[in-house]
Amino acid sequence: MMLRISALLSISLLLFSIISCTSDKKITVKASTNSGVLLKDAVLELDNPDFLAKIRKSFSDVFEIRMGDKLLPFQKIDADLDGKTDKLLVICDLEPKQTAELNIQKNSGENPGFKKRTQAELSVKEGGNWEYITKKNGNQQFEYIGGSFKNINHLRVPDQHTDHSFYIRYEGPGWESDKIGYRFYIDWRNATDIYGKRIPDMVLQDVGLEDFEAYHELSDWGMDVLKVGGSLGIGSFGYWNGEKAIRVENTDSIDCTITQNGIIRSSIETNYFGWSDPTVTTNLKSTLSIDAGSRLTHVQLSSSEALDNLCTGIVKHEETGILENAPNDGDWAYLATYGPQSLNNDNLGMAVFYRQSDLIKLAEDEESYVIVLSPSTNALEYYFAAVWELDVDGITNGEVYKTYLDETLDRLNNPVKISY
Repeated sequence: MMLRISALLSISLLLFSIISCTSDKKITVKASTNSGVLLKDAVLELDNPDFLAKIRKSFSDVFEIRMGDKLLPFQKIDADLDGKTDKLLVICDLEPKQTAELNIQKNSGENPGFKKRTQAELSVKEGGNWEYITKKNGNQQFEYIGGSFKNINHLRVPDQHTDHSFYIRYEGPGWESDKIGYRFYIDWRNATDIYGKRIPDMVLQDVGLEDFEAYHELSDWGMDVLKVGGSLGIGSFGYWNGEKAIRVENTDSIDCTITQNGIIRSSIETNYFGWSDPTVTTNLKSTLSIDAGSRLTHVQLSSSEALDNLCTGIVKHEETGILENAPNDGDWAYLATYGPQSLNNDNLGMAVFYRQSDLIKLAEDEESYVIVLSPSTNALEYYFAAVWELDVDGITNGEVYKTYLDETLDRLNNPVKISY
């Protein structure tokens, strides 16, 4: 009996020793920036498989991340839905030219309640019926009558759906940060629009619930600030036929999925099957994502067939100035506009950031300033951003707007480096 008790005591002491060592363990990574500007709300992507496996082994995937004494918000991403984290997103501030240490360690129990700073949503009506009607303008089409809106994570767009069918809340998926919001029309138009925000809170969940037109009027949260028409809106994608930009209009079918709806990053994946406007028929996949503290939407495109170009751009409006910057010491460049071009008749800035190595040419058609790009290995990425005079930061003149553009360009041309 004494031997059994002694053995149990020895095992208990060994387990206590292992637990104590594990609880004191820290896994350190370094984040280095060569940028000359303060990186406010820098989002770091930690995706080394060995590093992530070490976290799981050390902390059973229950941990916290600190920079010095500061507890940092983070978001786990399980892209393949296998129950294991494929990527960690961490948000922090980095001083110019700084190398910072981040410590991953056992959860201390401190719960600061990190605020949700991004959102992506897709909302459709349920409980009603499709009816074929004649509109006031004489057009005939299907319209969804009755029902109420419900948020969903995936949608195969119904074949009868078109513009102003009143089936999808604000006519497509929406995404936002604490700075700005966007949506795109998930119908034959496939163009991106802007929601200017006067507050940092998440607001899209309350937009378009009762009245499809109410969000075109200024309210406490903000408003739809852009007239898109037949243009590329802001950062919409398409094909340059030599004379005009052709948006992704003619498709066999479309499906859309909310892939992330997190506190740091939210994203939307859309598949356009059988896009037949370019010189070949192809399946095009689009991933749109936005990060906390940022106005940038990251656009990632991939095509099943080789295309000689993909294009993007910005709607043309009168009385706006065009801004360009293509530095010799960096690959990223931008094309931007600024001026009294919002639906509220105040200043609105729109910008597209693209890789110079992808550029075929800058062009324009009747409705848009166009950036014609070459998809490398059938893939392409770029960013777009909007700044509204009445939004959270209140950039009210062209000089401050240009400073924002140049600092954003510096961040893109000097990405944060992670060492494990």
